[in-house]
Amino acid sequence: MTRTEPTLLTRREKLVQMGALGWLLVLGGLSLAGPSGALAWGENLRQLDKREAQIAELKAERDELQNRVALLDPNKADPDLVGELLRKNLNVVHQDEVVITLD
Repeated sequence: MTRTEPTLLTRREKLVQMGALGWLLVLGGLSLAGPSGALAWGENLRQLDKREAQIAELKAERDELQNRVALLDPNKADPDLVGELLRKNLNVVHQDEVVITLD
């Protein structure tokens, strides 16, 4: 009986070692080819550059809108901008202006 016990322990140890090796191979494969692995690094950098460009465009648009909001402040509204918006949105003109319609 004593001879079979070391064989069983050896088989169990080998099974545990094979399981650990398999797990390490899976983790190694994911670190190389996974979504955040070494092979995906270049794609992630390209996406980062694209997103940073989008952020820069959105910041410029936000700054432009903040400027328009500041110009439309009721306490100190810019008369040129108010006139432009009236003409554009309400279709109103001054008495001394001439409207030319185009087909």
